Amino acid sequence: MTHLIVRAEAAAEAKRIAWAIRAARAWLGPEVDHAPHGMRRHHADLRLQVSDKPSFTVFAKAAFVDFGPILPTNDGFEVEVAWRASTMAPLFPVFSGRIVARAHELSLSGWYAPPGGTVGRVADRVLLHIAATRTARWLLGEIDRVAAKGVG
Repeated sequence: MTHLIVRAEAAAEAKRIAWAIRAARAWLGPEVDHAPHGMRRHHADLRLQVSDKPSFTVFAKAAFVDFGPILPTNDGFEVEVAWRASTMAPLFPVFSGRIVARAHELSLSGWYAPPGGTVGRVADRVLLHIAATRTARWLLGEIDRVAAKGVG
C-alpha cells in the first residue's frame, strides 16, 4: 500500500465544493448501481495530465469513482472517496481515502495498492506515484472548477 496526500488551494468555499460533489453526475459521469453501502458510484474518465506545457497531453482511464456522505466539520466538511478502473482493473491501482475541504483549501489523502506485486511497487516508486498524484490533483481541480462556476 502506498500513501497519497495532495493539497490544493480552492477558489470556491467549502459549501460550494460540497454542492459540486453532490452534483457529480452532471460533471464527472453518470451514477451507476452496485456502489458500496452508503456510497454513490459514478462511471467516469479519470484524467492524467502528462505535461504542464500549454499543449499538454492528457490520458483518460474509465473508472468507477465513489463518494460517501458529506460529513460537516467545524470549518468545512470531509467525504470518503474511492476509485478503481472499470476495465482491466488488475492493471491499475485501487484508491481509498478522504477529501477534506476547509476555508479555501482542498486535500485528498488515502492509500492505493499498486498493481503487480513487487514489480508494481518498483514501478510505483518510479512512475505510478506521480500518476496517482496527478490524477488526484485533476479530481480536486475539477471539483473546485465546478464549485466555482456553479455548473456541470
